[in-house]
Amino acid sequence: MPEVNLNGPSGRLEARYHHEPTPNAPVALILHPHPQFGGTMNNQVVYHLYYAFQKRGFSVLRFNFRGVGRSEGLFDNGPGELADAATALDWLQAYNADARSCWISGVSFGAWIGMQLLMRRPEIEGFISVAPPANLYDFTFLAPCPSSGLMVNGAKDKVVPTESVRGLVDRLKTQKGIVIDHQTVPDANHFFEDRMDGLMGVIDGYLDKRLGKAKPTRKKKKKEPAA
Repeated sequence: MPEVNLNGPSGRLEARYHHEPTPNAPVALILHPHPQFGGTMNNQVVYHLYYAFQKRGFSVLRFNFRGVGRSEGLFDNGPGELADAATALDWLQAYNADARSCWISGVSFGAWIGMQLLMRRPEIEGFISVAPPANLYDFTFLAPCPSSGLMVNGAKDKVVPTESVRGLVDRLKTQKGIVIDHQTVPDANHFFEDRMDGLMGVIDGYLDKRLGKAKPTRKKKKKEPAA
């Protein structure tokens, strides 16, 4: 797995990138949870999302927000991290200028950042938001939400209760032409501990519905060890 360093707004951004050599391959950007609560690009959910897109023929990028790992800068509580994400997407698109589509996925805090980026980038046609913190951050900027996507949370999440996510999704469903799917993973907490298979079952099912079944790869690619 190639390690790359991006030139971010506050200095170097540490990243991991998979390049899909198929012409016009789609691209996906994955955003990690809150930096001040242990969130990194090696988070288990981020890791599994990365490979869910990879096995479906995407070029995929995940990176550490400013101040995390070997990324330079300091935590900025949102605005700086949004700038980091925009820079990462710029790099991904420049490296894949002929990509036929673009997706974004985020986990918790990363979901909040990802949805803000979605509003600024009309080329993003799909999203997956895992445990979007609807009770902790303002999502009223989604008016209307410009793309269809999936919001998924754990049924026993004490950080972001299901009711908060459901309320957000219900508001977004009123927007014409946009379909926001909402699913919960039984017995899962905010970190999906011991429930990763359930989470990925939901996500794989959604991606299969939107993109079609994954085609067999030419060669079986070895995964990096999970953190």
